[in-house]
Amino acid sequence: MTTGLRERKKAATRQALHAAAVDLAMRHGVENLTVEAIADAATVSRRTFSNYFASKEQALLHGDRSRTVRLVELLRARPEQESLMTALIGAAEAYSAEYDAEPSLEQSYRALRLHPALLPELVATYAAGEQELAAVIERRLPAEPDNPLRAWVLAATFLACLRVVGQAALENGAEQNMVDLVRQALAITREGFR
Repeated sequence: MTTGLRERKKAATRQALHAAAVDLAMRHGVENLTVEAIADAATVSRRTFSNYFASKEQALLHGDRSRTVRLVELLRARPEQESLMTALIGAAEAYSAEYDAEPSLEQSYRALRLHPALLPELVATYAAGEQELAAVIERRLPAEPDNPLRAWVLAATFLACLRVVGQAALENGAEQNMVDLVRQALAITREGFR
């Protein structure tokens, strides 16, 4: 899908604000991060910042939000005839092929985002991602009365597997293919609930 110039500029501004927030928080600490400092570092006004993010926490955690949005887009693009599991694994595989983060920066970011002041926003970010993923999953399920709950549980489980696999890969040096780790985590989940 191609986007117009305006959308690309908006995405670039949003990313610049996020990058500035992460850089400032890493250098000066989350507790010293201000909206004004983020806007200055990204060379935009305070008002422009407010057009993109409601808070410094939201700007800082934009990476988590954008990753979930991209995963949902990739799942939505999977062929309708695929099983849910095949579609989820396929989306994770496509995402893994696109995602190329510097491991040391990713580790610093993951540690940074666990700061206690960010936890309410982190929970809200995860909840929004689960809700969007659940909506796409529900459309793939055969019609059953418990589909909304089933889709939400499946979305939360899948995202939890991705989070755990991502953390394990960082801590263990990513010796194993991420998609293989996701498959292994999902198999553990299936076995664990038997």
